[in-house]
Amino acid sequence: MGLKQKLHTLKEKYKGTKMAPAFNALHTFLYLPNETTHSGSHIRIADDLKRTMNMVIMALVPCLIFGIFNAGYQHHVGAGEIEAVSAGFLSPEFWTLDNFTVGAWKVLPLVLVSYGVGLGIEFLFAVIKGHEVEEGYLVTGMLVPLIVPVDIPLWMLTVAIIFGVVIGKEVFGGTGMNILNPALTIRAFLFFAYPTWMSGDKVWVHGAVDTVGQPDAISGETILGSLAQNNDAGYEIMDMFYGFIPGSVGETSALLILLGGLFLIFTKIGSWRIMLSTTLGALAMGLIFNGVVSAEWIGTGSKFYGLMSTEFWHHLLIGGFAFGAVYMATDPVTASQTNKGKWIYGFLIGFISILIRVFNPAYPEGVMLAILLMNVMAPTIDHYVLQGNIKRRMKRLKVKTA
Repeated sequence: MGLKQKLHTLKEKYKGTKMAPAFNALHTFLYLPNETTHSGSHIRIADDLKRTMNMVIMALVPCLIFGIFNAGYQHHVGAGEIEAVSAGFLSPEFWTLDNFTVGAWKVLPLVLVSYGVGLGIEFLFAVIKGHEVEEGYLVTGMLVPLIVPVDIPLWMLTVAIIFGVVIGKEVFGGTGMNILNPALTIRAFLFFAYPTWMSGDKVWVHGAVDTVGQPDAISGETILGSLAQNNDAGYEIMDMFYGFIPGSVGETSALLILLGGLFLIFTKIGSWRIMLSTTLGALAMGLIFNGVVSAEWIGTGSKFYGLMSTEFWHHLLIGGFAFGAVYMATDPVTASQTNKGKWIYGFLIGFISILIRVFNPAYPEGVMLAILLMNVMAPTIDHYVLQGNIKRRMKRLKVKTA
């Protein structure tokens, strides 16, 4: 008996019981469901929610693979075992198997814990509530390992995932009902509950956290951390663009994030309006700060000077801005739904991200907080956009009937 037949047999055996959602989820994840619509109008399309989620995962896989190599590479560079290369995608120093081995040893457990704990909670709630297992966590499970430091303890990640899935999604009714991005809810929990593991200059490179007998062996400060202290980051622009810099696992390569964004736009899964408006908002805020520095309204000794004087377009290449704009801000559940609302929503995310980045040197990364804030504001933005449309139509109607 084949796997498909075995799953179908189990599905029929437990049909009508509490365990039915679990077997249905396994069956439909691997194979197309054999149920069809018997009444009402419907549209025949080639994909469903699971397949849509899988397309997003495909866009994230290059970031994951690069993040694994970069985790090992940054570890060896920080330890002084190899020399840093400038934008050297073809250099043997980067693509060495040892880099992949070290990176995989640290990153793959994050992925396994993310999916194991998150899907386990999804299955548990489906069995308890008696509804079908929802597919929303397929993408969240891949996003979470990519937005955390490589050395985050697995037990901390487990606690955060439980909080994020239960409090951030299930209490609102599950996938499609949550008001906050689940992955960012998990990251926010980690940041506020365990700040020493989520910020500073010792969390972004494997081995940089102090250990017994090896104090301060590796430096792991990010570009944002250096600029926030008015120091020169020491990285070339192409290093930032390609991703040969310390940072969260999947957030360093602007090139791969850009390609992933184009893929999501081409497949009509990601909103180009949100991506573009978020970028424009960040550029606008960066230009304002550059103008403040040019007008000498702030001195070089100010604690805000480093990030204020950063070239406005450099903000797109450092930190988690690009990753947030492409994969987080475009979440179809928590983002604005109207076209005009998407422009406002995205612009404010970019604008606020750079504002927080500059004015909060203790946490020189604002994209997470900006997106969560705008998740809360998205329904209000859509409400006023719709009310504006209604008023304009009413005015046109009055003119026609006058």
